[in-house]
Amino acid sequence: MEIVIIGGIAAGMGAAAKAARENPEANITVIEKEEYVSFGACGLPYYLGGQFEDENFMFARTVQQMEKTGIDIKIGHEATKIDYDKKVVTYENVQTKEEQFISYDRLMIASGASAIIPKIEGVDAKNVYTFTRLKAVQEIKDHLDDYQNITVIGGGFIGVEVSDQLAQLGKKVTMIEGLDRLMSTQFDPEFSEKIKTAVEEEGVEILLDQFVKELVVTDGIVTQVKTDEKTIDTDLVILAIGYSPNTAFAKDERLNMLKNGAIVIDPSGETSIPDVFSAGDCASSMHRQLGDIYLPLATMASKIGRIVGVNIVSENKKTLEFIGSLGTGAVKAGNYEAGRTGMNEAEAEKLGIEYKTTLISTPSYTNYWPNPTSIDMKLIYEVGTKKLLGAQVFGEKDAVLRMTALTTAIHAGLSTDEIGFIDYAYAPPFATTWEPLNIAANTAK
Repeated sequence: MEIVIIGGIAAGMGAAAKAARENPEANITVIEKEEYVSFGACGLPYYLGGQFEDENFMFARTVQQMEKTGIDIKIGHEATKIDYDKKVVTYENVQTKEEQFISYDRLMIASGASAIIPKIEGVDAKNVYTFTRLKAVQEIKDHLDDYQNITVIGGGFIGVEVSDQLAQLGKKVTMIEGLDRLMSTQFDPEFSEKIKTAVEEEGVEILLDQFVKELVVTDGIVTQVKTDEKTIDTDLVILAIGYSPNTAFAKDERLNMLKNGAIVIDPSGETSIPDVFSAGDCASSMHRQLGDIYLPLATMASKIGRIVGVNIVSENKKTLEFIGSLGTGAVKAGNYEAGRTGMNEAEAEKLGIEYKTTLISTPSYTNYWPNPTSIDMKLIYEVGTKKLLGAQVFGEKDAVLRMTALTTAIHAGLSTDEIGFIDYAYAPPFATTWEPLNIAANTAK
């Protein structure tokens, strides 16, 4: 069986490794544009911030390790075309542009996504960076002493994390967000405001509801960022405004895609074209509540990649199926943590669900334990059944750990009445007698 996988980062290499274990007789070839595989880009903000210094921590596997398992890895090569009828992939050497062809019995598209680059003047200047590749972040890190005034464009996960880490290094950071609040697609307004306050406490200036109109360039370097309201002096610009799936080369009238070009897959990871699978940031994610959505998260890439690894070498092709995501995510800002899972209010309203909410602030530990902290928790639940639909948390140490229980509760379809009396672990160093999860659930009316 000839297996070809386009992309060797999270989903692609995870699938390749699992496929090799499932069927050692399969011939597996991975085509990867970069010079490395199995890279965890989620660590980049913290690598830049000096939380660790060895970049190798962000690599789960090396090319050499994977080749020892019998996988043929073609690093420095990029897929350019797929003939789905003949089952042939055209790819080329990134450096020499030499074109080659490879046939497959089954194909996986795990080509990832690229950072969205806005069409504004000056965006091609030398000191403007996206934040998805190690090489670019390494360049920033190597020259950090030259950068004091830094502008981050975008107030999502990456924008918040990068701004926070740079501020902790003593940099003067300005974050620009075009919408009226941070992380507005993930969190409800109360929690967006809490995240904003946490980031500002680190010294970051946040400009909301403003769009960048121009990057003023002098001798190839951006010196100022102009919004529709303000001009900011800057030494470095980091773009963090979102991602676009790398799927232009794979388009075909038979291949179902979301509006943004993400490839739609079924629970087995197979696309609308037989024998063609996909996963990762180039593909849709099957949300248990919202259906097929675009959710470019490492957790989804890893899980669905593993599922594809089983199915792509299975005679059945549907041996293992994904149980669906809940859009669970977390972010750290200074001393604070925030997490979300399931629906937020906007998503519940869009689906026409009749719901209620409860929001509490309560101690995380017993009041006599040293340095007690508090946790803010919001539950969104269905009217009548009181079934938990979504949850958000904000606090200091261990706040996000509560997301594990909340995600499990939503997945299991539990009601707030049930959650209110679940027997969570208690001891003074870890929680209060009534765990904050119990307390929040018991305030649901």
